[in-house]
Amino acid sequence: MSKGLFILGFGGHARSVGDIALSSGFDDLLFVDEQARTGEEFAGFPAVAVLPSNAAGVGWLMFPASGDNTRRRAQCESALLPLATLVAPTATVGRQCEIGQGSLIGHQAHMGPLTKIGRGVIINTGAVVDHECVIGDFSHISVNATVAGRCRIGVQVLVGAGAAVIDGISICDNVIVGAGATVVRDIEVPGVYTGTPARRAHS
Repeated sequence: MSKGLFILGFGGHARSVGDIALSSGFDDLLFVDEQARTGEEFAGFPAVAVLPSNAAGVGWLMFPASGDNTRRRAQCESALLPLATLVAPTATVGRQCEIGQGSLIGHQAHMGPLTKIGRGVIINTGAVVDHECVIGDFSHISVNATVAGRCRIGVQVLVGAGAAVIDGISICDNVIVGAGATVVRDIEVPGVYTGTPARRAHS
């Protein structure tokens, strides 16, 4: 019997999800994206605009594959089937870690021991989340970002590509840390933070 996965989305991140799923024991995929066009596929697996009417009866799991935190949250909260958790075979996960449903640990990513990852989280390619961190639901630690030990990251936080959060920092919900920024003190107000040290950007 095949091990199948409905992947919600067909953008770049969804294709990365498909790649990791195929490397993690899934052997059948169907991408579901309302903007999918006839004949579109990835690695031989089709994309369709509407979830098949018999989806609940085929024994597959579902995965939220939007790279956007808000859209991924909506995918998780409206999912009609149980959510998979995906860990790339090249990722390293320390002892006594917890990973929530619908979360992705990407290629070459690292989770230190005793780290807790919420629901619908992305720990992207090459990202490091060190020991005893807590990453809130629907957050995204981007490519090659580093979150040092014992940090607390809130809900729907984006830590941009190559950004760094030093050890013991807390970041509240609904924060964007810009690419390459360095967070050296707690962030208590939602908003966009850029630079080194990271400061709130004013519109």
